[in-house]
Amino acid sequence: MIVGKQKPQKGRETMAATLKPRQTQSVLPVPEPDLTPRQLIARAAALRPMVQADADAAEERGTYSDELHREFLKAGLYRTLQPRMFGGYEFSIDTFYRAMLEISWGDPGIGWCLTLCASHPFLVASHWDEAAQRDFFADGFYASPHRPAPMGTATPTQGGYIIDGVWDYCSGIPHSSHFVGAAAVLDGKNPPDVVNVVIPKHQVTVLPDWGGDKTLGMRASGSNSVKVDKVFIPAHHAVATPRMWAEGESMVDGTPGTRLHGNPMYLGRVMGPYHMSLVTPVIGAARAALDEFEKIIKTRTTMFPPTVKRAEHPDFQRTYGQAVTLTDAAEAIMVRTGQMYMEYCARWAETGQVISVEDNLRLWGQMQHAGQLATQAVDIIFNNSSSAAAKKGQRIQRYQRDCLMYRSHISSQFLNFAGPIARTHLGLPVGLFGL
Repeated sequence: MIVGKQKPQKGRETMAATLKPRQTQSVLPVPEPDLTPRQLIARAAALRPMVQADADAAEERGTYSDELHREFLKAGLYRTLQPRMFGGYEFSIDTFYRAMLEISWGDPGIGWCLTLCASHPFLVASHWDEAAQRDFFADGFYASPHRPAPMGTATPTQGGYIIDGVWDYCSGIPHSSHFVGAAAVLDGKNPPDVVNVVIPKHQVTVLPDWGGDKTLGMRASGSNSVKVDKVFIPAHHAVATPRMWAEGESMVDGTPGTRLHGNPMYLGRVMGPYHMSLVTPVIGAARAALDEFEKIIKTRTTMFPPTVKRAEHPDFQRTYGQAVTLTDAAEAIMVRTGQMYMEYCARWAETGQVISVEDNLRLWGQMQHAGQLATQAVDIIFNNSSSAAAKKGQRIQRYQRDCLMYRSHISSQFLNFAGPIARTHLGLPVGLFGL
């Protein structure tokens, strides 16, 4: 069932006519054209032991190893949302996040790093024009963080912009090919316009401010700051911010991505999918914590009589049962959110009905609650694993720290988003993104 206000576009013809497959030959071949979503997810699951083995070292270096990067490449994980026109698999949003959950189950910090760089082919394939996409996907490999806060500036110049600034928390940048960030246009307007710019990674400086003890958790997430020092980009490598955030009704005729690739997924409504990128690693942390807790209760005895294996005692049975169902519920919400996004896109193609701001915010909101369920599961496990689990190097301790980092993220503050969700439904000013 699709939630949110239904606003049929009366008198509009179906958008399916605009989504006929392009006659243009693909620019790049697909490495494994017969690969299925099920096979991709199975490959991700098979990599879980290797991810887990790299977790300690990844925390210290601030990102996963080059060896893991090569395995992710070989498995096709970076190509999941990349258009087939440019050598990608063009799988669905829910397929991508189910694969990312398998990696995050191995280690949530590594999962965060991979998810936050492998998700953004979806962004650029939706909102940049064909000329730009040919530039970005030219080598067949595209991955990037996206820092949507306008922390830098874009000075207009002949043929494009000069980009300058420092963007923090650029998760996934160590193994990316590009950087995407928002910048304020210095053209005298007040307030200034904001554009999102794509810059090849070799033209930016990745600052050494992540990993080790620099943060409480998510130390393997590759969330380094990026410095851009007066780099020129052509005008078509910049896109106005409203296209990807708030312009629901103005997208009735689609996006550069829907017209280029013939796939309604590339409407590129990012609010729901973006928060899936933050919550999926946290659900992975809950799955991983459950595995560790099961080992504990099967091998350790109770501290007080009757002295039995903890797995045989009702207190620990209740703990495990509550944590596993909280985690199951969080994962179910995550999968359903991805499916709902795809259904909204199909609805637009069939009827012309846009994905509204309310639709967007409600997807985001339900993912926030999935995050609450997953972190609650990890809390319960941590609290019932004894103080030994809090020692440095213990996996449950790391999963708890990673969850705390998610809880501090501005996007996870569900009470702050509840009001805007209500206001958009009631027809009042939303109070977010200039709406």
